Amino acid sequence: MKTLLEKRIYLIKYLLEESGDNDVAIPESEFEQRKLLRGLFNVRPPKEISKEFMSIQDEYLQEVIKEKGITDYKSLKQIEKDIYLWKGDITTIKCDAIVNAANSGMTGCYIPNHNCIDNCIHTYAGVELRNECNKIMLEQGHEEETGQAKITKGYNLPAKYVIHTVGPIINGSVTDEDTELLKSCYISSLRIAEDCKLKSIAFCSISTGVFAFSKNEAAKIAVKTIRDYKKENNSDIKVIFNVFTDEDYKIYRELLG
Repeated sequence: MKTLLEKRIYLIKYLLEESGDNDVAIPESEFEQRKLLRGLFNVRPPKEISKEFMSIQDEYLQEVIKEKGITDYKSLKQIEKDIYLWKGDITTIKCDAIVNAANSGMTGCYIPNHNCIDNCIHTYAGVELRNECNKIMLEQGHEEETGQAKITKGYNLPAKYVIHTVGPIINGSVTDEDTELLKSCYISSLRIAEDCKLKSIAFCSISTGVFAFSKNEAAKIAVKTIRDYKKENNSDIKVIFNVFTDEDYKIYRELLG
């Protein structure tokens, strides 16, 4: 049985050899090793990989996520009927599906160690996620349209599935079209979840990062869209609003009363 360190070194060596970067020295510190491994995951293009790698990768990522601490949404207190607000790392929440704020390419963020949610989700799900996303996009034959969504397995994440949606990119002020597209992200994700008979879904704050949507406006749209959808469709799906900062938590807490 390999230790966590041995698994990490194996994964780093494999990815370095695969990419032809055999001259890269493996750092001695655990922090730098983890950083290097994440970067290697991030830049790896979608393609097949050995069963041994996947087995060790899966063991490693599941241990790392467990180490970070898993939160079952059922342990949270409802802030209103079937709606929860949770501040934390979306890659550690246990529910049926988490929503990823993806780009139109839909295969993840390729910037090493970038702090966007797309990068985080792909990192901790493992290389299988990028491969599945790539297969979906090859079959589709074109980039994903803004406001639409696709579903994949969650792989090593505590969530069973990942729903990937492309939010609007803001250049200047928010337009009516931007508002409708953001609403569509939430509705498309909810429809996919319910079509797949999922009972719970965790939303990140779509488009508020590098896509530059106003946090306050995006939160208002998110809360109203979820409430309207649940009422109009008599839906009992459990919705978790996931935030990562105190500022975002305060915004949603005020909106949810």
